[in-house]
Amino acid sequence: MVFEDFKLNKQLLNACEDLEYITPTPIQTEVIPLALAGHDVLGIAQTGTGKTAAFGLPILMKIKYAQGLYPKALVLAPTRELAMQIAKNLQDLAKYTDIRVLSIYGGTGIQAQIAAVQKGIDILVATPGRLLDIYLKGELFFKEIKTLVLDEADKMMDMGFMHQIRKILEVIPSKKRQNLLFSATLPEKVISLTEEFLDFPIKIEITPSATTAETIAQSFYKVPNLKTKINLLEYFLADEDKFSRVMVFARTRKNAENLYKYLVRKYNDDLIKVIHANKGQNMRINAMEAFKNGSVRVLVATDVAARGIDAVAVSHVINFDVPIVYEDYVHRIGRTGRANQAGEAISFVNMAEEYHIKKIENLIKTKIPEIELPSVIEITYTPHEEMQEMKKAIDDQKKADNPDFKGAFHEKKESNKKPKITKKTKKDASQTKKKTTPNNFNPRNKKKNNRK
Repeated sequence: MVFEDFKLNKQLLNACEDLEYITPTPIQTEVIPLALAGHDVLGIAQTGTGKTAAFGLPILMKIKYAQGLYPKALVLAPTRELAMQIAKNLQDLAKYTDIRVLSIYGGTGIQAQIAAVQKGIDILVATPGRLLDIYLKGELFFKEIKTLVLDEADKMMDMGFMHQIRKILEVIPSKKRQNLLFSATLPEKVISLTEEFLDFPIKIEITPSATTAETIAQSFYKVPNLKTKINLLEYFLADEDKFSRVMVFARTRKNAENLYKYLVRKYNDDLIKVIHANKGQNMRINAMEAFKNGSVRVLVATDVAARGIDAVAVSHVINFDVPIVYEDYVHRIGRTGRANQAGEAISFVNMAEEYHIKKIENLIKTKIPEIELPSVIEITYTPHEEMQEMKKAIDDQKKADNPDFKGAFHEKKESNKKPKITKKTKKDASQTKKKTTPNNFNPRNKKKNNRK
């Protein structure tokens, strides 16, 4: 099948040709005809499978040309990075039309975005929070919206956007509105959302929920501590030809920043960047663009970037920390192996993270191969504090699976109990008090002495 088979107009076909879209991906083959026919669609597909074009081409085909001030289509995304990426892809597809595409998101000045909205838009890509901010200021009107898209719905649920989404659904006209929902995984919260959001949807599941692309080679190493993880990372980064463009994921902003600072001291600052929620918007945009165009070799990131970077030639994804939100594993490693290219995903697993890697294997229904540490890697001593933290985490995991479990770190209730007071203990206390009082003590004598 080719894109001409969808009966798209000449402008869109020319844009597809420029983007080297020749053969539609499976999600595009299934979704585009249904979306053009006006059906509600529930699409389950991995990241990097071409979902944006799957819903973007039908939207552009229906709008045809710029008209009026108010948006005709709304696309909701969980993060600013993903909103920017979607808007860029739609702008590339609309390059031979006058259709106006705008993205709005938090973390940057709202006034400039309001000014852009006031100029008129046809397709609006937004994060839920910033969309409501501008709407409540009276600067956005939804009365002409005919298509609503929720992209990465599972991430929206993880980030707690259900309340904002419900508010948005209340103010967008529901009559004759087409709804499209896309997700890489299908947890219970997303199923609940589909029941509220979609009307008799056609479900398109290109791969089973939470599966990973076949083009990604997965593996993990058992690593005893943080310092040994760093040694292993340095070992991989020393091979510049093989590890040509690498994303390193850390679990927290603090871990990402500390790892970045360490790598900058070891390597050229210009070749390594970091993005996380504490970084300013311009710094994050510049870091992502530099990584995508190849001028940055290593990008250290938290999960905020797991769904916001569409770089085709990512050679490796390294999970320096194993994610504890297991669906995030799917999205992290989905940054490599895109567009049918080969990629590799490597996880560093300490004793407390073995629990999580097993849960991830259950989710993706795939056994991740374990590889022995290379003999040249220095295995360092685990500091006492780090060992205690891992043992505490293992206790918490066992308690989560078995509430009756009491490990080495459980609270001893006996130590919190107050000693039981009996008549005998009261009597003993009074006798002790009498013994400590001098025999010749007389309070009246004390008063006389004070007067003298």
